[in-house]
Amino acid sequence: QVQLVESGGGLVQPGGSLRLSCVASERIFSWYAMGWYRQAPGKQRELVAALSGGSTNYADSVKGRFTISRDNAKNTVYLQMNSLKPEDTAVYYCNYRGIGGYWGQGTQVTVSS
Repeated sequence: QVQLVESGGGLVQPGGSLRLSCVASERIFSWYAMGWYRQAPGKQRELVAALSGGSTNYADSVKGRFTISRDNAKNTVYLQMNSLKPEDTAVYYCNYRGIGGYWGQGTQVTVSS
């Protein structure tokens, strides 16, 4: 059972940046997808960014602003979020091996002045 622990969320002003981290309790394999999802109040959970092998996939709403990366030696995946907007406010979840795989507990990101 892989456990995922997110950190790095918080309150930031519009235009600011945050970096989320997700540490896995055991080795993560690069051929399995790792991703970040988010869920805003009253909305469905949506994919923000995913990384599988050497390929990345981003939601249109975050392209050019967010970057997903991983450090296999540290069993960690990151989400660098720049130029944050109020509509990025949500709980962000780390995921390993897709929808049916493993999930973290979530970290709150609030973008507000």
